[in-house]
Amino acid sequence: MSVVLAALTSDPNLLRCELHRLSSQVLLQAEQRSNAVGVGAYAQDEVLLRRFASDGELTVDSLAPPHESEALLFHAARLPLGLSLEDNTQPFRARRWLFAHQGSVKGFEQLRAPLLESLPDHLQRQVRGGTDSEVLFALFLRQLRDVGRTDDPRLEARVAGRLLADTAREVAKVATEKGVTRASTLNLVATNGFVLAACRFGEEPLFYTRLEGSAECELCGVTPGTPETQPAVGAHRRRRTVVVASHLKRPSGWVELPQGTTLVVGQDLQVAHLNGA
Repeated sequence: MSVVLAALTSDPNLLRCELHRLSSQVLLQAEQRSNAVGVGAYAQDEVLLRRFASDGELTVDSLAPPHESEALLFHAARLPLGLSLEDNTQPFRARRWLFAHQGSVKGFEQLRAPLLESLPDHLQRQVRGGTDSEVLFALFLRQLRDVGRTDDPRLEARVAGRLLADTAREVAKVATEKGVTRASTLNLVATNGFVLAACRFGEEPLFYTRLEGSAECELCGVTPGTPETQPAVGAHRRRRTVVVASHLKRPSGWVELPQGTTLVVGQDLQVAHLNGA
């Protein structure tokens, strides 16, 4: 099973600090060791994506980009032999969108062709690898295109979440039509740097938490004794971050997303649930 971690923060300058706070809380490896790792982040109008092979230990601190970023999306998995790292490592990216899928589409061999046939030609051509996850991303992009919101920086978090959940529902519908009875795990996470959406469809858990501001930061040397006149103190007090994770070291302070539920987070960092399987 793959691992996913996503964060949307109020202060792009402090994303590194927020990731450091997660070091004792999240796991970056599942039971099966990952060999393909991807990390996506933002640098103003640029989307930066790192993909690399890894059989060793990963640390949360190592995921931090060397620049400010309002969002981050991490994914680690074990690619089967024969699948290239470049074309098959998540997260996948299109324009400002980053997308990751934690789980698997059961009966994908039967479903790949009908799912691809539902896509316009340019999105079919965009699918270069052999994973079910990349097809899911193309389906989500088609959902965005159908409502004319692919590049809209004002896209509401609820709309993004609804379209993400509709992507999972579409796959389930096609599976039923093709006689695939085994349930898929469709934990999907997407961000455009402005909003964050995550849906859980399947048995595998997905969790989220909200990190509140604190006038302490080991990385920045901010302690309770640091004078309030220091700008860093106020910045660290005001910071807020919403985090989504598939694997935890300890569940305290985290909320498990119910099955059939979508989590949506807007630029105001307010959290909302959309229900309905």
